[in-house]
Amino acid sequence: METVQGIGGVFFAARGDKEALLAWYRDVLGVPIASWGGHAFPWAEQAAAADATTTFSVFGADSTYFAPGTATFMINFRVEDLDAMLAQARAAGANVVDRIEDSDFGRFGWVIDPEGNKVELWQPPAGGEPAG
Repeated sequence: METVQGIGGVFFAARGDKEALLAWYRDVLGVPIASWGGHAFPWAEQAAAADATTTFSVFGADSTYFAPGTATFMINFRVEDLDAMLAQARAAGANVVDRIEDSDFGRFGWVIDPEGNKVELWQPPAGGEPAG
């Protein structure tokens, strides 16, 4: 039996101005947007790449995890320094959720993009593996 090996990408349609939304991801979160309208993240070139993972999870219909976003999905971006990324987003005028979650899995923060999508920012724990 064939099995899924990981998440190959995240795709969604802009509800408004595609170019403005791409510019927001480029200017606020530092996603290097290519001329074709996206970016392929090469895990092997990132620090601690051997520990890098992409998670797939399904939430129940009654979940409030995506609030205050307006979509039923969320992108999770791995970041090196959560505090610096949130400060960068605030300085760019982004809607930053006023909460940080610290857990055995790392640190989590959130921003809301211009179309109301909640974006999760994840700083893995030191060493890339959950503590405990």
